[in-house]
Amino acid sequence: MSVRRFVRHEARALHSLGLWVRRRHAVPEGALAVPYTGPQTAMMYGLLFVSVVETVMLALLVPWPVVHGVLLVLDVYGVVFVLGTQAACVTRPHVVDADGALRVRYGGLFDLRIPAGAVVGARVERRFPEGGTVRLGEDGVLDVAVGGQTTVTVELAAPVEFVRPLGKRGRTRAVRFHADDPGAAVAALTRGRRAPSPFQDPRGPA
Repeated sequence: MSVRRFVRHEARALHSLGLWVRRRHAVPEGALAVPYTGPQTAMMYGLLFVSVVETVMLALLVPWPVVHGVLLVLDVYGVVFVLGTQAACVTRPHVVDADGALRVRYGGLFDLRIPAGAVVGARVERRFPEGGTVRLGEDGVLDVAVGGQTTVTVELAAPVEFVRPLGKRGRTRAVRFHADDPGAAVAALTRGRRAPSPFQDPRGPA
């Protein structure tokens, strides 16, 4: 199961390279795309630079053609992997639909859809959770971190189920994720969710 999910992730990463310069994946008309790659972009391009330098150095230093060929394949794969991972994250942003539904993603590895009615509140809140990119804490809160940080906290009406990157399922009562512009994400999530005043006729003025 884990191997199949890894292969699917690789396929999505390669597909994302083609999408990168043209469009975003699954962002409907009227929805807000919420980018989240800011904290990891410098690191990704740093890894890419190191991979390219390593490839060139090995080409100059390794005298055995067979070993050189194997290392070249591995290095090229490393370059494609880094590019594909970044492309998958750029082309698969978080999405807030026009009705307030939320889709939290991390490239091709993680995808959580939360119906509009399940979201009861959202706020800007910068946190630095420990652990990996996708982590369920002991308090039942799911962190989807980028660069070791989250900037938006979403409270849920009831626990929702999610699928971890390797296929294991879990349930969370709240979600924290990173957004490059957390204010815009929270504004889109809370737009139209304010309850009417108890002294105001919901049908409007007579």
